[in-house]
Amino acid sequence: MVNEYPHWRTVPTRWKDNDVYGHVNNVVHYSLMDTVINTWLIERGGLDLEKSQVIGLCVESHCNYHASVSFPDVLSVGLRVGHLGKSSVRYEIAIRHGEILVAEGHFVHVFVDRETRRPVPVEGRLRDCLEELRPRPDRSTPA
Repeated sequence: MVNEYPHWRTVPTRWKDNDVYGHVNNVVHYSLMDTVINTWLIERGGLDLEKSQVIGLCVESHCNYHASVSFPDVLSVGLRVGHLGKSSVRYEIAIRHGEILVAEGHFVHVFVDRETRRPVPVEGRLRDCLEELRPRPDRSTPA
């Protein structure tokens, strides 16, 4: 599974992430997805939260939960692009604690003009950084 996701980011859980049942609350999983996606867009795609003319709006998100974690667990969040269209992208995310798959989900952005909120083509540096997240067959594995 690790090789299926081109980008991984390590994220520590925080004390406040635990709910009254003593495990990381489900809304935190969505926050982790959103954080890893937007960090990638800022660092690799040139997204400027205050000035970019093209912004991504979340139009769909989903998460399947497989295992419970709690503070102070450190998680690894894997990111890949499942589909890249003309003006939208479907990210696929895996959240792991060591070898344990904690959750997996998806997140869909439609890229729009900041002012008009109308869809715009994904181009240039933004498209390039999303292309980097497409899974590639492991060339070191014999066919």
